[in-house]
Order: sequence, then C-alpha cells, then structure tokens
Amino acid sequence: MNPIPNDQPKYKRILLKLSGEALMGKQGFGISPEMIKFVAEEIVAIVNMNVQVAMVVGGGNIFRGIAASSYGMDRSSADQMGMLATVINSLALQDALEKNGLPTRVQSAISMHQVAEPYIMRRAVRHLEKGRVVIFAAGTGNPYFTTDTAAVLRAQEIHAEVLLKATKVDGVYDSDPKINHHAVFIKKLTYMEVLEKQLHIMDMTAISLAMDHSLPLVVFDLHQQRNIQRIVCGEDIGTRISK
Repeated sequence: MNPIPNDQPKYKRILLKLSGEALMGKQGFGISPEMIKFVAEEIVAIVNMNVQVAMVVGGGNIFRGIAASSYGMDRSSADQMGMLATVINSLALQDALEKNGLPTRVQSAISMHQVAEPYIMRRAVRHLEKGRVVIFAAGTGNPYFTTDTAAVLRAQEIHAEVLLKATKVDGVYDSDPKINHHAVFIKKLTYMEVLEKQLHIMDMTAISLAMDHSLPLVVFDLHQQRNIQRIVCGEDIGTRISK
C-alpha cells in the first residue's frame, strides 16, 4: 500500500455521496456485507483525522423510482418507494459505522421517528461538530428529485467544503469506458462543460445547483482503498468539477 504523502486534511467538512449500487459490491442486488464493511473502514480513517463527514446514499440497489415509472407506475409513488430504499441503506451504513466505534445519526427527510431523526439542519451541524457521522436519508423528501440533487442541497445547507461522488470508475470519461475502450479520461471540468456536453455524472439539476453556489465536486473510484483519505488530504484523485 502506497503511503499518503500529506496526512494533513485539506478539508474540515465533507459530504460523501454513495450510490445504492456501490453497496451491492459484486452482487446483482441488495447490500454486500463486505462492501458496507469496506466503506465503513474508509470513513473511519478520515474521521480519525478530525474531518467532519456527512453522507447521502442512494437506493438503486433496492429500488429505482425512475425505472419503475418507465413501466407504468406513478412517478410520485415510485420515487417515494425509492426514498424508503435509501433509508434501508442508511440504517445499514449506520450499523456498520457504529460497529467500527463511530457515533452516527440518520436524519430522514420523511418523518419516521422510530428509526431516524427528522432532518433538521442545525441539529445535523451540531452532530458534525461533536464528531458524529450524519447520514441524510430519503433524498429531499420530494418526488422528481434525485439523491444527487439531495446531496448537493445538503452539502450547501451544512456548508460542506466539497462533495465527493463515489463511483465504480476512476473519474469522468467522454463516453462510457465499459462500452468504449477508447474513452478519454477527463481530469478537470467546469460545471458548464458538464452541462453542455451532457455528461451523465450527476443529473443536471444537481450540477446547476452546485454551479450556482460554487460547490466543488470530485468524482472518484470508491473501490480503490484509501481514495477518500487521499482526496481529503489534497491528492489529485479522480475528476474535479469546479469553476
């Protein structure tokens, strides 16, 4: 394992966006125990550097609202089911993090007091200041908005310095590298380039919101060990999207 040259964190507060598919590991569905354990250990490493960590997780490993609406289900109902799937993933992450000794709070945009706190921005910030990991569940609580948009929104609300978007590839390419073996890796992008080229990194609403508030985004490979730690310490990992 290569050492991290600079072990001093560049950021004090980050928001990590995980897709539901990232939690599947090599499975085709559901939550991989090995993958969720790996993610928890990666987060422990940066919390131990006194970095405040908030998270937004998708639900695509369990249910995708857009996919369901495409075969006739009402879009609002489908998206609400997708939001509930994110709560399942958030609770699984909470359990994995707490097994690693990290105090964790799940805050849901949909009221469900028996399993999660309601989302309250000031309470979330207070948790972060006390060293707790905060997982934002149920997206924005509204249909038609993706968890990517929820991640940018929550990052803005808690004043995160950067949003880290975890993926299965090492950054952004000009086309799908799994289909096109000649796809070109792009190291740096502006928000406007993402919008103009219609690069499917995040949905357009999320990119526009990040652009409006100059929130830097880093797209990186989650599966490479210590990548999160390296980014937090200022290494040039993945693709950076900014002004």
